[in-house]
Amino acid sequence: MRQISFISLLNILLLVLFSCSDVKENTEIANSNSIAVTLKEGTNMAVSLSPDKKSLALDLQGTIWVMPTSGGKATPITDELGDCHEPTWSPDGESIAFHSYKDGNYHIWTIKKDGSELKQITSGLYDDREPDWSPSGETIVFSSDRNGNYDIWEVQLSNKSLKSLTQSIGNDYSPAVSSIDGQIVFVSERVKAPGIYISIKGKENLLTASDKALAAPSWNENDDSVTFTAYDGENSNMYVADIETGEVESLTIESEDIFPFRTNWLNDSTYLYTADGKIKKSILGKDGFQTIDFEATVNLNRNSYARKTYNFDDDEKHTPMGIMGPVVSPDGNSVAFAALGNLYVQVIGGELTQLTDDIFVDIDPDWSPDGRSIVFASDRTGKMNLWMMDLVSKEAKQLTDIKETTLAPSFSPDGKSIAFYATDARNVWGRGVLSLLDVSSGEITAIHDPVFVPSKPSWSPDGRTMALMAIQPASTRYREGMSEILLVSVDGEGYRYVSPDSTRTPGMRSKNGPLWSPNGTKIAYIQDGVLWTVPVDARGEIKGIPKQLTKELAAKPSWAGDSKTIVYLATDHLKKINVETGEDEDIPIELEWKPQLGESTYVIYAGKLFNGKDSTYLENMDILIENHRIKDIVPHQEYTNMTVIDASDNVVMPGLFEMHTHQHASVGERLGRIWLSNGITSVREPGADPYDALERKEAWSSGTRLGPREFFTGGLTDGGRIYYGLANSVIHGPHMRLEMERAKKLGYDLIKTYVRMPDSIQKEITMAAHDIGIPVSSHEIFPSTKYNVDAVEHIRGTSRRGYSMKQSAMNRTYDDVIQLIARSGMNITPTIGLQGGFFLMMEKNPNLIKNRQLNALYSSDYVDKLAAAMPGIRAMRPGYGSNFDNIYKTMKNIINAGGRMTAGTDSPFIPYGTSLHVEMQLFVEAGLSPFQALQAATIKSAEAVGVDKDLGSLEAGKLADLVIVDGDPLNNITDAWNITTVIKNGIEYEIDELLETPN
Repeated sequence: MRQISFISLLNILLLVLFSCSDVKENTEIANSNSIAVTLKEGTNMAVSLSPDKKSLALDLQGTIWVMPTSGGKATPITDELGDCHEPTWSPDGESIAFHSYKDGNYHIWTIKKDGSELKQITSGLYDDREPDWSPSGETIVFSSDRNGNYDIWEVQLSNKSLKSLTQSIGNDYSPAVSSIDGQIVFVSERVKAPGIYISIKGKENLLTASDKALAAPSWNENDDSVTFTAYDGENSNMYVADIETGEVESLTIESEDIFPFRTNWLNDSTYLYTADGKIKKSILGKDGFQTIDFEATVNLNRNSYARKTYNFDDDEKHTPMGIMGPVVSPDGNSVAFAALGNLYVQVIGGELTQLTDDIFVDIDPDWSPDGRSIVFASDRTGKMNLWMMDLVSKEAKQLTDIKETTLAPSFSPDGKSIAFYATDARNVWGRGVLSLLDVSSGEITAIHDPVFVPSKPSWSPDGRTMALMAIQPASTRYREGMSEILLVSVDGEGYRYVSPDSTRTPGMRSKNGPLWSPNGTKIAYIQDGVLWTVPVDARGEIKGIPKQLTKELAAKPSWAGDSKTIVYLATDHLKKINVETGEDEDIPIELEWKPQLGESTYVIYAGKLFNGKDSTYLENMDILIENHRIKDIVPHQEYTNMTVIDASDNVVMPGLFEMHTHQHASVGERLGRIWLSNGITSVREPGADPYDALERKEAWSSGTRLGPREFFTGGLTDGGRIYYGLANSVIHGPHMRLEMERAKKLGYDLIKTYVRMPDSIQKEITMAAHDIGIPVSSHEIFPSTKYNVDAVEHIRGTSRRGYSMKQSAMNRTYDDVIQLIARSGMNITPTIGLQGGFFLMMEKNPNLIKNRQLNALYSSDYVDKLAAAMPGIRAMRPGYGSNFDNIYKTMKNIINAGGRMTAGTDSPFIPYGTSLHVEMQLFVEAGLSPFQALQAATIKSAEAVGVDKDLGSLEAGKLADLVIVDGDPLNNITDAWNITTVIKNGIEYEIDELLETPN
């Protein structure tokens, strides 16, 4: 169990006080900007029957409501900010227990049935879920990860003392207590016999075994049988098991979408449950069901705000902010870094030297201990390998040639070895194998199992231990946890985890520590956005109290050789700080870049013009381009003194937007060509290392490398627990304000909050982001639609709850979700290719794998694995894609209800570029027209980003971002892939040029 520091307790207390608002929040009088939405269906909602059988407690989109058992109007008794779920009544019928995320972890709370006396029952850095009252009303049982996995626990309400009732290696959860002798039934994932278990006075027995996804065991009226739900990968089912015989009977109606929550019994034969978006009543042994109708009204406050303005005509010089991997030299006098695709060395207070100058991407520099050489990663051979440059001769030699991408090299203290990661195709969104390269022999040795998105490794001074940041999940039931320092023995003696503060997760793993000081006495790292050090011994064990070095934002720290100073990125510039005195100084960089704008005047003769707004073509039109903008669009005429691009047999359409991708420099220079060759002239990146994203943005904008326009944010703004290496834990006001300062200075285009972000903090982040004119997106729809979050990612997406509030296990979405999205005006990027559609479409159309762009810009090994993926998926998951048509129905329902929808993919989980065209094809499979699919990737995307005055359609005065294709994409969406020419910012690129690998 983690120990909780005083500071962490204070943070939790402040969060709880901040988030506890009066229940009137739900029933407030709608103001002029409010939209009243009445919900009559619920997606993955639970219901609980009161002991007197007269009332129901309902959890609907994270709020607890009460209503008559006969149906009717539901009244909220909790506010929207608690993310409250799975209510259960006290035996006396006066109170309701539930689990809530109000303080940034799931804990057990109680409230009176009239909405008064809200009380927090459990607390701490743990998740407590699925409460159920004991018959006496004196205790509540629940599941919790307090032991490092989920077990069944009990809390004494009189003094809040806790007791663990199970202690299995497998996760135990979803407990339900009978009225007889306190018997507890629960789900267990025990490896030898997963299934439903019964605990009687501490003795545990298997009731029924099952390897399906089980949930919600519930006692019947007589406590002689147990109902439970099971999902088999294709269907949701309900079963009843006899306690004495163990005999199991199905209660499922064919094709019924049963939600994974407890059944409630009106008598020994009549039961209530939730399914198909409804509260249902059914009788044992009889066919059919009755529906208990309800109405729950929420008010959405959708206030307008002034959006960020863009100057796409800018041609001024700028100092780059995309400074990647800065590392100070051993003598402390110079800083090596990557920017604009090249490597540089800046003498502190002196001259700048450019080390590389080519179209390739050179990143991750690291100094040799003698300061005479730099090792770095470069894609100059077509993929990222390690290279070493002699700083006197400027000669570089290749050190590795492996099939994996190599990243984050780090010289050993004796200079004889280099540690690095061999990473998978998902780059910094995947796994890396910590490896050692012998500099003299070239021999490579893997020294640890693959680690999920680790930080750059750092050596102990004696060269015996590597320190890196890695995720430590809180349990095996859910993937989230905290980043901790992983200490790996170079000699194969095992590994250990340590943490400067076991109650907090450090910053984005990336290159933000741990960094061992050269003298071995300290480790530096980033936490809460600022720079810290902590004393350690020779083995890396924590030996003292952490010390905060900066009050301003800090990132990418590196030690000077004397262990007295650290160089770091102070938001938008480099700085050096003395770790003992705190004295600091700015380090100016003598480097500039300027945007590349088209400088030519020419005409495109379009046989057919899709302008992005009209559902039919304009025929025989001329598009007059002057510099980087469209000067005019007129009927075709002859020109004698102007260059004409003849597209008389083609379709000209707006450049496409990819609305959800995650990138990294390690993909190399081909990344920009992948986008452009697929007709994608703008990408939106809702989650990135901001300095990596800025390097890409500046390199593409300056023309240093070919690529699209980049609209980006920083890391995934998350809560106390995180998962991805680029997740940024932001749980208190001072850190949030620092991050908003970073967003403003670095020019973010949006903020993306992630799945463990509490609603109360997300609300504050939304207001702060809107104050600087940028939108906010997340995985959530309520209460985010209430407090003006702009967008939602994924039709399903990861959820902290273990189930989605947007979609059931059977891929069904109900009217609550449709109405909240459509009525609020929130934009959704459904990414249905990610949810299985990509491989289903590949299976349906084998020619997809033969696409010219895919085969030219990806390795044959990657394409072969892509082609072989579906047979493997089918073998492991026979029911794969069986309910995918339900996703199509949801998309159509959102559009028909007036919802806003854009096209994005979540690449690289599916391939860049290719996946966007498949996504548009899936839109059409869903029943949208090719016109609607193209709009989703053009003008609708531009509107969502906030750049529709300049992009998204072909109109006079707009930017010259357009694509020339063969075929008829308004009738056959696959023709949008038949690209012959791409124009970005008025500059023309032929497809052959984009597909040719530079020498």
